[in-house]
Order: sequence, then structure tokens, then C-alpha cells
Amino acid sequence: MAHQGTLYIVSAPSGAGKTSLVKALLQQDSGIRVSVSHTTRDMRPGEVDGQDYNFVTLADFEQMIGEQLFLEHAQVFTNRYGTSRQWVEEQLQAGIDVILEIDWQGAEQVRKLMPEAVSVFILPPSRDALEQRLNGRGQDDAEVIAHRMSEAVSEMSHYNEFDYLVINDDFDQALVELQAIFVAERAKLAKQQLRHQSLLADLLSDQ
Repeated sequence: MAHQGTLYIVSAPSGAGKTSLVKALLQQDSGIRVSVSHTTRDMRPGEVDGQDYNFVTLADFEQMIGEQLFLEHAQVFTNRYGTSRQWVEEQLQAGIDVILEIDWQGAEQVRKLMPEAVSVFILPPSRDALEQRLNGRGQDDAEVIAHRMSEAVSEMSHYNEFDYLVINDDFDQALVELQAIFVAERAKLAKQQLRHQSLLADLLSDQ
């Protein structure tokens, strides 16, 4: 029987580098998968259903809420987003670690249903650095950047609700710290006992 995987929540304000860190982590660790959210928004050019998002109608989404099929769900502007509880549980039961890239509100919902989840918050090294990163995208005007900065400050105020904190100043160092969290969690006694039952039995036998 496979050992149980661990559910990880990774949150960060926009511009902190969460997506890049998680992508780099996945390239180095085949035992991790990122949950693909359900959404009611329209598919954008180049996106693949089931890979980028699971695209569903508003009626289907609301039915899933009614049937309590989401670990967490939220409305962002006029669109809805949610995490499939069944998919996450299937991955965990197969011994695969799962990452949810969600905000602090989603994290709060997940903790109520799965209090054993391990949560990580990623912060930028400074407000100036965050603003530079948001400006560096060159996609938004000053008013939009100011609004996103305000939202980021609000999001960052919840960092102390998480188990781990990673400061993304130097990307490589931040990645090492994120990897270390996964290594440490996998080395916990309960998980090692399940993973190495035969070895432990052999080491402690009277023969």
C-alpha cells in the first residue's frame, strides 16, 4: 500500500514569484503535482482544458458547490474558481504530494476540511521590489499597479497564518528553502514508519 501523500498550500501576493518557484520545484521533484482548478471563465488562446484549468459552465460549478465537491472555491471578479476535492484525495491516496496555489482565503477553507495540510507563504524581499516586479511586466498602467499593490499588502498581512515562510529575494536560495520544506515533511517519523516498515522490522528483529 502506498504511503499517503501530503497536501501543500502555497500562497503569495501577486509578483512574489510563487508560480516560478513552484514550476522550478516540479522540474526537480516528480513526486509532486499541482492541482488544476475548475473555472467558469472563458478559455484563452493556447490554453488546454484539463491542463491549465478545468473549464466548466456556471451551472456546473454551482452544482459542484451544492454537492460539496470543492475543497475550496472563490469568486474573482466575475469568474469562479475551485479545487476538486476528489482529485486531490485520489492523488494523496496514491502517495503523491499535491500543491494548491491559492490565496489566504482559500487556504483558510482548506485547513477546515484538511487540517493536516502544510502551508507555505512566499514574500518578496521588500515593497519596492514587489512594485518593481509588478511594473516590470509592462502590462498595466499606474492605477492598476497601485490597486494590485494595495491587494498585495492585504494578502501579505496573513503570512502568520501559515506553517512556513519563504522570502523570495534570491530565487535559487528561495527554491532551496522550498525544497527543504518538502524534504523535512517527508522525513517526519510517521511517514518514514509507513515508507520503511520492512526495514524497521528487519533492523529491530531478534534474529
